[in-house]
Amino acid sequence: MQTDLAATTAGQHLPHSPATPPGHLPSGAELAATAPGAVRVIRRNGKLTAFDASKIQIAMTKAFLAVDGAASAASASMRQKVEALTEQVVQALLRRLSGGGTLHIEDIQDQVELALMRGGEHKVARAYVLYREEQNRKRAAEAASQPASQVPTLTVTLADGSTSALDQARMRRVVGEACAGLEAVNAEEIVTAAMRDLYDGIRENELAQALTLAARARIEKEPDYTYVSARLLLDALRHEATTFLGMSDNRPTFEDMKTLYPAYFREYIHKAVELELLDPRLALYDLDALGKALLAERDAKFDYLGLQTLYDRYFIHSNKVRFELPQAFFMRVAMGLAINEIDREAKSVEFYHLLSSFDFMSSTPTLFNSGTLRPQLSSCYLTQVPDDLDGIFGALKDNALLSKYAGGLGNDWTPVRGMGGYIKGTNGRSNGVVPFMKVANDTAVAVNQGGKRKGAVCGYLETWHRDIEEFLELRKNTGDDRRRTHDMNTANWVPDLFMKRVMEDGPWTLFSPDDTPDLHELYGTAFEARYVEYERMAEAGLIQNSQRMPAVQLWRKMLSMLFETGHPWITFKDPCNLRSPQQHVGVVHSSNLCTEITLNTKAGQEIAVCNLGSVNLPAHVSDDGRLDTEKLERTINTAMRMLDNVIEYNYYSVATARNSNLRHRPVGLGVMGFNDALYKLRLPYESDKAIRFADVSMEAISYFTIKASTDLAAERGRYSSFEGSLWSQGVLPIDSIKLLTDARGGYNTQDTSTSGNFDWDALRERVKTVGMRNSNTMAIAPTATIANITGVSQSIEPTYQNLYVKSNLSGEFTVVNEYLVRDLKKLDLWDEVMAHDLKYFDGSVQSIDRVPPELKAIYKCAFEVDPKRLVDAASRRQKWIDQAQSLNLYMAQPSGKKLDELYKHAWTSGLKTTYYLRSVGATHAEKTTINDGRLNAVGNAPSASSPAVAAAPIELELPTLDAGTGSAKVCSILDPDCEACQ
Repeated sequence: MQTDLAATTAGQHLPHSPATPPGHLPSGAELAATAPGAVRVIRRNGKLTAFDASKIQIAMTKAFLAVDGAASAASASMRQKVEALTEQVVQALLRRLSGGGTLHIEDIQDQVELALMRGGEHKVARAYVLYREEQNRKRAAEAASQPASQVPTLTVTLADGSTSALDQARMRRVVGEACAGLEAVNAEEIVTAAMRDLYDGIRENELAQALTLAARARIEKEPDYTYVSARLLLDALRHEATTFLGMSDNRPTFEDMKTLYPAYFREYIHKAVELELLDPRLALYDLDALGKALLAERDAKFDYLGLQTLYDRYFIHSNKVRFELPQAFFMRVAMGLAINEIDREAKSVEFYHLLSSFDFMSSTPTLFNSGTLRPQLSSCYLTQVPDDLDGIFGALKDNALLSKYAGGLGNDWTPVRGMGGYIKGTNGRSNGVVPFMKVANDTAVAVNQGGKRKGAVCGYLETWHRDIEEFLELRKNTGDDRRRTHDMNTANWVPDLFMKRVMEDGPWTLFSPDDTPDLHELYGTAFEARYVEYERMAEAGLIQNSQRMPAVQLWRKMLSMLFETGHPWITFKDPCNLRSPQQHVGVVHSSNLCTEITLNTKAGQEIAVCNLGSVNLPAHVSDDGRLDTEKLERTINTAMRMLDNVIEYNYYSVATARNSNLRHRPVGLGVMGFNDALYKLRLPYESDKAIRFADVSMEAISYFTIKASTDLAAERGRYSSFEGSLWSQGVLPIDSIKLLTDARGGYNTQDTSTSGNFDWDALRERVKTVGMRNSNTMAIAPTATIANITGVSQSIEPTYQNLYVKSNLSGEFTVVNEYLVRDLKKLDLWDEVMAHDLKYFDGSVQSIDRVPPELKAIYKCAFEVDPKRLVDAASRRQKWIDQAQSLNLYMAQPSGKKLDELYKHAWTSGLKTTYYLRSVGATHAEKTTINDGRLNAVGNAPSASSPAVAAAPIELELPTLDAGTGSAKVCSILDPDCEACQ
């Protein structure tokens, strides 16, 4: 049976039907044929040949002939079957090689086996497997008898076109360094796997890639390979950077960089300044001192996703050549943040140590732009759109300028008059707010933040606005596309009175803001009194452009659109204002892109700005299971100084943003890795103890953050609008809950207890007497990207799945829950079958019988956690925070009743905002490779006892995560919906 693909030739022909012309290839093969030579096949002798899909069709046909006999060749059904199976194979092989690349002959044959099994051709698959095994034995025997002198020597093609012999000794050294300190990895296994994918004349960069991919392929079986993969990737990065700087003809290894980093750092700074990529002032630092402060060993802290993310999107480059290495990157960011410090070298080193330790991470705009010629470091901008044509288009211009340098935007559209509103200048009627929001949507798409990511904006509208019903439908995929905003996020700005009317089944009236100009500026009891007065005026016929409906009817539509489109998010106006420290100087009219910022805005006068960064919470949980408050205080003291430094150093593209930021100086210190911290504490997310930890950990962060701001006030002076603020009255965030409860007259169940661990009375007095450096101090952002960089779970999120593939423009990354694997290893339960079971059950342990109940409780996935417990934990955090938090809510099987209960619970629990509602899609992803055919019997899975399956690999696709909502997806690192802040 000659079915070995290596033995087939392009000149062989197969019988064909009149309907199928000779040489016809299925569409997958036609796809391959559009770029001849782009995809090449590595033969077993290390030589390359062009990928030829017809050879797959030939081999597949031979396999059928060997089992069914020559008579089957005339069968039209057999030909159709072979073409369909060949199509599957080609598509599977080429889907990740759209830009060209290489395939090993064994990979092609694996895919043929898989296609045969998926097609139910078990006899053919079994014969194919047995034939391959026989051929492998023959080749092994031939290799053993071959003299060593006859073993072919591979050559490597260098960047200048010259060739040299493959240096296997260096390969083993680099891989050995990459595996150092990791017990469960095998260096020789990586080398062997990489050697299989090498070919004679391989390019130097492909050689480095082969090592990285060999390690990366093993991540799902052993999570430590993610660190090996990162270290092997770093080998290529070092070579790219040092070669560009003309520093070395050799490839420096990890150990070499311990002595080379200082010299490299000096060359890097001078070259970047020369290329006008960095601020010339950075070259005036004591670069020798800073270079010596770099800790080369911290390069080993990255996992693969984190380092690849930095390389693709953050490192300084010239003509796409990256010459910024990780420790230089962190020092560059630190130098920018310290540029106005008196002892800037000392502060640069202090900031560098904090960033490179991963104990704290600045937000994405800060990492992008610190130290550059235009240091736009702020994360979020909140603007108000006025009700006149000049103001509207002025606001859109502001959007474009702010978005250009990586700012995430929140626009308050409530002041714009509604549909049918009278326009005095033209004696006509308004088309409402929606057409202008469409323009804002298109502006965000056009201004794509320097090509780094799409512009990102969220539009807010208050619930009484005349256009609210059409606003709810902006993200629908049906209807008039001119009145849809497919790229812009939307959010409801909900007053408490509306929620009361919903709870009490009362009426609700919609108004155009040109008829009710003061309503948007009011909140609490003042809003309620004025709103009722406007309702009476409408009933009396004094306000014509209004509409009355049951509040529950509108509420149901809000929830329906939230489920259908993921928008508009639900955010609550009154708690944002009643608990705002700055209510004496303005009104919070909206939140930001990710719903965690709650700052005052005023059209034409103040654009609110916030600077963000996040504490790595698990890094502050000690091995003995306690929160290390001493370390936490040190981290927060330095972090708050860094955030405060952004305000003067920042580049402002809009003057009103600069004026507002300098006047109020708000910052937003947040947290990430909350679920990782729970893993270290052995606490299930749903447990009362976990809710308690959310409380006490945020209390500690709140205390140290407020204290740090008072310390900065003592050193640098209080912010200019301090007098009259809640701070000046000694009203801290925990105290402001009473203001909300009093205004609501009930409907607030938020806990107000303290742990007794901190002297809050003394801090209140210090705040009143010394003052605050910052009007706002805390906000919990999504941390989508910086959590990837530091290798922890996002923000306050529950773990999405314990095993999945994260897909983004940097590629596809296998993510495994290291804490789960560690626990399973302690119980001697982590093996290949367990890894396969995790894939089969979409990363969940709940259906795997071998997993003990206590681990099933700890390692619940996001959709397995009761969403009300997410709200409960958020409520405990919210009581300590002067701004808000980006809170995603997960619901596996949504219903109108469940959504109604959940969002009412969020309101009565005192939350200021909510973010995405995420639900599970109706379809399940394919699974990924299983090598031995063993699997817990589930559904229609192949039986492990089947002789046609037992010896062959079964390929399952890991669940893939991408940006979006309404299905089993989470934010990817290039999705602006959740990472413009972080």
